[in-house]
Amino acid sequence: MVTAKQLDEQDGLRDFKNEFYMEEGQIYMDGNSLGLMSKRAEGKLLSLMDSWKNFGIDGWTEGDNPWFTLAEEMSSRIAPFVGAQANEVMVTGSITSNIHQMLSTLFQPTPERSVVLVDELNFPSDIYAVESHIRLRGLDPAMAMRKIKSRDGYTLEFEDILEQLTEDVAVVLLPSVLYRSGQLLNIREITGAAHDKGILVGFDLAHSIGAMPHHLHEDGVDFAVWCHYKYMNSGPGGTGGLYIHERHHHLLPGNAGWFGSDKAKQFDMDHHFTKAEGAGAYQIGTPNIFSMAPLLGSIEIFEAAGIENVREKSLKLTSLLRSRLVNELPELTDVTPQQDEERGGHIALSHQEAARICKALKDKGVVPDFRAPNIIRLAPVALYTSFDDVERTIEILKAIMDEELFKNYTNERNVVA
Repeated sequence: MVTAKQLDEQDGLRDFKNEFYMEEGQIYMDGNSLGLMSKRAEGKLLSLMDSWKNFGIDGWTEGDNPWFTLAEEMSSRIAPFVGAQANEVMVTGSITSNIHQMLSTLFQPTPERSVVLVDELNFPSDIYAVESHIRLRGLDPAMAMRKIKSRDGYTLEFEDILEQLTEDVAVVLLPSVLYRSGQLLNIREITGAAHDKGILVGFDLAHSIGAMPHHLHEDGVDFAVWCHYKYMNSGPGGTGGLYIHERHHHLLPGNAGWFGSDKAKQFDMDHHFTKAEGAGAYQIGTPNIFSMAPLLGSIEIFEAAGIENVREKSLKLTSLLRSRLVNELPELTDVTPQQDEERGGHIALSHQEAARICKALKDKGVVPDFRAPNIIRLAPVALYTSFDDVERTIEILKAIMDEELFKNYTNERNVVA
């Protein structure tokens, strides 16, 4: 049997751990909620702060990373990570604001097609956005938003998704990876099935970008949104991203704004909106330069590491974690799908004392993630988690369970879980 030490010795990504700031002795298993700061991310932020200090207003066009075209340049480098053409991606906004932009642009309800199909397990913010957008169209969310049901409360069945692709559905919005269970949906199959029924398809990639390759253009996905602060390590509240397939680029943005203008005409101050070509048209306001800056450093790391290599190691890490859990902690119910092709970058465990267990783990130096009401999420991140980290996490967790150390804590979530 191969040991964790041997796996670490064979790991081609092991040196990237030195790129990240981490407390001495800490094991960080919460990168699917907020990734760690890298030295390169810090350096890029400081560099762009210097450009403000040194150039003032001329920072828009001067320096190593002129602000005026920074989003477009970064977007072309993000595009390979999601399997898109450079003109189909834009670093902008947040997941929620980008959902509003995509729906306002692509959702054109008719008496025959007025339903937005979502799932009952999705992250609340996506649901809030869909509901409010539907209301703005004068529709009733109780009628125009339909939720795919889960059979077990953790995952979705492909057959249940297919069953809901009815003739009254205009748009489908689903997560690529379900945040509660770590289930990875089959983007290509879902997209193909929806397109066969004349339905547009979008995905929220929050829990997959930076953890695995994507093939959005090839799969024919109509639109996608994501954040960069989880596996992409861009920092808290870092600027998000959107993808819109080139076949939709002729459409005017539903929410037009100054930075969606053709760059050559943006400063003409003309009240006639001349949209940019490609995904750049779907920007709204002025880019948040300091919020974008750390992503520049993160992009460099991913370009050096290779997203395929990241996915390969991620699967090995979660496989090791799972095998140890099954053998040593059967009282924790693993709710993440078993097959590699059906899971993202984290393992989700169900236990009635989940909040208590998470608090005990954190006090023992392991940073997990709790999701109400009973989920422990453990995300070993390929760029800064070692196989030895996984082994030590299991040892600490086993001691907590065997000695019932979790009983020293209340089974209530913290304000920020």
